[in-house]
Amino acid sequence: STRTTGMFSVGTKEGFKIFDARTGRLCNDNKLGGLNVVELWFATNLIAMVGTGEQPSRSPRRLCLFNTITGASKKDLNFRSTILAVRFSRTRLIVVLQDKTFIYDLNSTRILEEIDTVHNPKGLCAFAPNSEWCYLAIPASTSKGSALVYKASEPELICQIDAHESPLAAMAFSSNGMYLATASEKGTMIRVYIVAQATKSHSFRRGAYPSTIYSLSFGPCIDRPDVLAATSSSGSLHMFFLDAARNGRNQTNKLLGSIIPGSKAISDALDPANHHVIHNIAPAETKSCLAVHSVEYSQNSSKFPDVRTVVYVVTHDGYFREYTIGTTKSNESSWVLEREFSLLDTGYTQKQNEHHHVD
Repeated sequence: STRTTGMFSVGTKEGFKIFDARTGRLCNDNKLGGLNVVELWFATNLIAMVGTGEQPSRSPRRLCLFNTITGASKKDLNFRSTILAVRFSRTRLIVVLQDKTFIYDLNSTRILEEIDTVHNPKGLCAFAPNSEWCYLAIPASTSKGSALVYKASEPELICQIDAHESPLAAMAFSSNGMYLATASEKGTMIRVYIVAQATKSHSFRRGAYPSTIYSLSFGPCIDRPDVLAATSSSGSLHMFFLDAARNGRNQTNKLLGSIIPGSKAISDALDPANHHVIHNIAPAETKSCLAVHSVEYSQNSSKFPDVRTVVYVVTHDGYFREYTIGTTKSNESSWVLEREFSLLDTGYTQKQNEHHHVD
């Protein structure tokens, strides 16, 4: 979790590495064999690993909970099919297979719930480990963009959110689990839902042409997130503000949105002021994962203070990049590539004074 400790993990053909995103320091380089899935939980020394199958001890059907301090395995869990995703919190462990999702008690590794799911070959899921209920979202359909939301703490199914006409490609919860962002395989629209009510709060148009959304991330604000960011297969980073007032709307528009269902979504989608883009953060079709690290407001007394947003991006071609996006009170943006380093050779390079205006 880069927000809480600044640490993140990556799996390689040789094992896993743990980096400090704030400094670029390589904190742990463990050559245990090729790994497909590596999940780090910031509150503990635990890391969850799933192998590529190149070694007998690193089967893609075996989950190993590994203590990075002692260098010993805490527990191995074996499954009947390939493990596609793993998530965990202080109390829960989530394991996603192609047709099943398991909810475990992390401490006892006892199965609390075994969910038969729709075909989910990418292991798509969203998890809010810091939320009171440890919200979990998984696809509900293979033909449309619907998600089932569970309280993993109980565990129990609480709602179904029908977000898109096309199947889901990406999902992410806000820090406290109050909001769920979704994108379909079409990728032209990104939508935000209030989980407790299963109602849509925002719709953002990413672009007119289809593009796969690889990653979604809300700002780290515990209460109501102010920023949502996304990376796409076009190699671009997209940033949206969730504050309608900041997007230039007057009170009439906001009032209209509360009276007429969907009207706010329409105005959001058509308003270009709420969309900021950085092109070419990665080669096209190169998968990426991002996290909005921080959102800071200037100390002036303006109704719309300047905003400084720091975003971390990790790309599957082996790079970490830190961007700072500055947004003025008139909603004009510029960005700086602050730092860039290779995750494979850990060659660190500092980028300075590369200021660009966002299109």
